[in-house]
Amino acid sequence: MPLFPGRARAAAIVASLAAASLLTGCTGTVQEFVERGVEDAVEEGAGAQVDLSGELPTDFPTSVPIIDGTIELAGGAASADGWVVVLTSEAADPLADARAEVEGAGFREDPALAQASAAGTVYTDGELLVILAGEGDAVTYTVTPAP
Repeated sequence: MPLFPGRARAAAIVASLAAASLLTGCTGTVQEFVERGVEDAVEEGAGAQVDLSGELPTDFPTSVPIIDGTIELAGGAASADGWVVVLTSEAADPLADARAEVEGAGFREDPALAQASAAGTVYTDGELLVILAGEGDAVTYTVTPAP
């Protein structure tokens, strides 16, 4: 049985659509149209609010530090279901920076949960789970209430 079946599906939808949106290379009005279509599709498919404008959701937990970079996609299905943030950074190793900041904020890696999730490194502070994944200049934060 998956650890987060609904949340994982929502995160996969968000990440897939974000990647598709980034790969289109659209500009101006066409880009706005594509972004609105991505937002609508994710909101309908995942029941989440999604924003491609580069802003964190207003209810994103302040206890989770986000590294400097450009937020490509941010969404959440209200605080009970969690949030997903995808950003790009010009740092030399954005994923390492994200891990360091999360650990510096008091989150600790949870090896038991990390084995259940191949999606990335799992951290917890007892109240929240933060899954960090990344490749190249992109970092994905998936934040959910701790089980």
